[in-house]
Amino acid sequence: MTTPFKAPARRRSATLAALAALGLTCALGAQAIAAEQQTITMWSHWPDEASKRTFIEARVKEFEAADPQCKVNLQFVQKADLYTSVKTSVRTGQAPDIFWLEPDEIAFAKSGYLEPLDNYIDLNNLEDWAKRSWTWEGKVYAMPQEAYSVELYYNVDLMKKLGVQVPENGQMNQAQFTDMVKKSVAAGITPLAQGVGDRPYPGAYFLGEVLLRKLGPDDYGRLLTGKLSFQDPRVVETLTWVKELVDAGAYPKSLATLKLGESHYYFHTNPGALMFPIASWYTGRAFVSPDKGGQPKDFSLGLMNYPVMSDSKCPECKTLAVGGSYVMYARSKKKECAGKMLKSLATVENGNKWMEGVLLQTGVKTDPSRITGIYAPYFKALLKRSEGATFFIGTPLHFMSGKCGDTFAQVLNRAFPGGFLSVKEATAQMDAACTAKS
Repeated sequence: MTTPFKAPARRRSATLAALAALGLTCALGAQAIAAEQQTITMWSHWPDEASKRTFIEARVKEFEAADPQCKVNLQFVQKADLYTSVKTSVRTGQAPDIFWLEPDEIAFAKSGYLEPLDNYIDLNNLEDWAKRSWTWEGKVYAMPQEAYSVELYYNVDLMKKLGVQVPENGQMNQAQFTDMVKKSVAAGITPLAQGVGDRPYPGAYFLGEVLLRKLGPDDYGRLLTGKLSFQDPRVVETLTWVKELVDAGAYPKSLATLKLGESHYYFHTNPGALMFPIASWYTGRAFVSPDKGGQPKDFSLGLMNYPVMSDSKCPECKTLAVGGSYVMYARSKKKECAGKMLKSLATVENGNKWMEGVLLQTGVKTDPSRITGIYAPYFKALLKRSEGATFFIGTPLHFMSGKCGDTFAQVLNRAFPGGFLSVKEATAQMDAACTAKS
């Protein structure tokens, strides 16, 4: 009878230890594989802005190739739907790991729903003014992808048809601008394309830029933060002039129902307007093929500065603001990959790619001399119109919130440019909602 071999106790112990080590190695390997397959969810606006969508898609692909451990489930959602969803999901713990916001939604950070990005991205690659737009209690809460200035675009051919000469510096005085508006109306051409059917701010672009120049940055900031009355004589004077333009027919009769995207088409295609007060992200919709809603290939686009009233404190002032930005959900369980994704966007190289491909400013540091291609003349014209400018950082809704923000959207964005309120009624309603009580 053969006696079964029985390993010595010491050898059996070593074998068990080896098997245990092997099991631990397999377990760690399984964990590593799982980590390699980690997928973060990223929601972005711009589903119908081809250049921006293309840029983000390309950066995600580059990120995934450089870091196979992280995958990105990228979804493009219209702004209104995105905001509705995230405002609910952040409370339930179901929000995406990364999502798109604008700085007027800094309340997300104040409420604890956003993760500070100071330890995830290189803040030195961001412009200081862009970081300030997303700073709360000393921490930066967003990667400021998009930045913009508030511009006054015009149709060069229509301007020539009216016999109007735009000054070399691009800026008319009050009398010149009023005369131009009246000539445009007389010729059956809408002076200012604008629509507020789905946005709380475009109808106040023109008024806001004229107020900024009239008051100067300090008092304009005080006005937006409730420290200066809307019944200040300078504010009343400005609104009185804008009311004159409104009554003369400056805006489309369909202002209240015309949506933002439709106002672009109204300007450059049908029926056509003389001017378009809009942020410099105009290019995101305009510089695509006409069959996708872009401006006609032969459209002659010009840039002029907003007009200046007499006794204006700061004729060279101009609004510069951070727009679409990417934030990280504070309750995300995949912060490492989410942080790496945001860090990959916050580089000078990708800032240059954004500017070259989208032809729009960014909160990421860039090198403007890198701009090339068929739209290089446009970007040079944009930069020229900003030469010597004194920038005011932020649009009204970056400062106004709650009842004040809602009143701004209804009064200065909609009812006043629509011709439904007098200057007295508009200033009284804004003061009631916004001006700090002593």
